[in-house]
Amino acid sequence: MWLRRAFFWWLFPAAVVLPAWLLAGWIAFDAGGWALLWVLFLAMPSVFVSQLILAFLVRARSSVRLTRAVSWWDVLGFGVWHALIIATGLFNATWFAPVLVLTLFVAVALFWLTLWQLWREARDGTRAYLRAADGTAYLPPQPQPQAQPKAAETPVIVVVERPPDA
Repeated sequence: MWLRRAFFWWLFPAAVVLPAWLLAGWIAFDAGGWALLWVLFLAMPSVFVSQLILAFLVRARSSVRLTRAVSWWDVLGFGVWHALIIATGLFNATWFAPVLVLTLFVAVALFWLTLWQLWREARDGTRAYLRAADGTAYLPPQPQPQAQPKAAETPVIVVVERPPDA
């Protein structure tokens, strides 16, 4: 649970830290002038905007807001995507292009994953979360249907009236 909560709190700072890492990586690994243009005008804004959009989509889910923890799918998706962004910021000429393409693919897949989770949770609107005194969210137990009491088995007598023959 601590890992899922850590990712919950990391989503918005990541929108600033990851683009800054791309700039710092350009400086540290001496990527060149054209790479600076790519970093400043394409990579940093796109990582910033996409991270904000994904963070808002994740936080739009009621389960995430109430538990203050993302799902395990989010941990997997954001973990892979952020690791690929960090690898892209290393600017290694031998594997820069494949990592960049894979980063873009994972970003699109993560977008659809967050939309799918939001849609699924919105469609199943029957979930109601409660909070315990310590702030932990939980699902209340569902009421069990009560068995109908059996009627006493008494004989039923049916009386049929016939009009007199005229």
